[in-house]
Amino acid sequence: MEYAEAYGARVPKVGLGTWQLTGESCYETVSTALELGYRHVDTAQMYGNEAEVGRAITDADVDREEVFLTTKVSPRNARYDDVVESTRASLDRLDTSYVDLLLLHWPNPLVSVSKTMRAMDRLVELGEVYNVGVSNFPQVFLDRARAAAETPIATNQVQFHPYKPQRRMLRYCQSEGMFLTAYSPLARGTVLDDEDVRQLAEAYDKTPAQVVLRWAIQHRDVVVIPKSSDEEHLRENLELFDFKLTREEIDTLTKPSLLKSGKAMLDGMVGEFR
Repeated sequence: MEYAEAYGARVPKVGLGTWQLTGESCYETVSTALELGYRHVDTAQMYGNEAEVGRAITDADVDREEVFLTTKVSPRNARYDDVVESTRASLDRLDTSYVDLLLLHWPNPLVSVSKTMRAMDRLVELGEVYNVGVSNFPQVFLDRARAAAETPIATNQVQFHPYKPQRRMLRYCQSEGMFLTAYSPLARGTVLDDEDVRQLAEAYDKTPAQVVLRWAIQHRDVVVIPKSSDEEHLRENLELFDFKLTREEIDTLTKPSLLKSGKAMLDGMVGEFR
């Protein structure tokens, strides 16, 4: 496993995303992932699965300290008291005394981000949160959050894949000592049919998904959290460290497209926030 580091946080570059995983399917998927060697799990209040994620971690033959666990505060809970209370409710559901990383899921234009960040700072002071960050933040909002927080912001979790390479945001994170967390790194599967992806998969004797995930983690300071409930896919998503794409191949796969990235987002959203 390779790791990304920022302000003291050390996070496995491949984690498990749990969006749209619920109930026993979520529990079984997280349990299987931990058995396979995953040590990074991402959830959120809005996913409605923190209890299942927490139960799987508790039941696993893995020490809690070995798992980098992320959850996210819903934007409706962005006010100071709501951040504190909802995070403690998340800890109860997750059956843990702390989370390794707490993110604000989306900006809330009705709440000053300074109030949110002060609450996150307080949770860090109390030892209930180890690291803080944000998700789905444009740079202007990220600047405001960083300016308001005493605790360094470790990451911005955003959609990141060959059709949406987030060049400006990635450069920003790299220059500021942050890591970028990539959700939907397979573009909801739409990028897997790309001809260049398929050709490289054949050349390296890898799956298209492995090629695309390798494309992502070869960017400096990028962490990926693909979601799958299929055991074979979970296994394959970890097997990314025995090959390396060339600079030319990375450039070939990088195909910014508002149309394709927008379609990928809409195909997966099903009317819900990610």
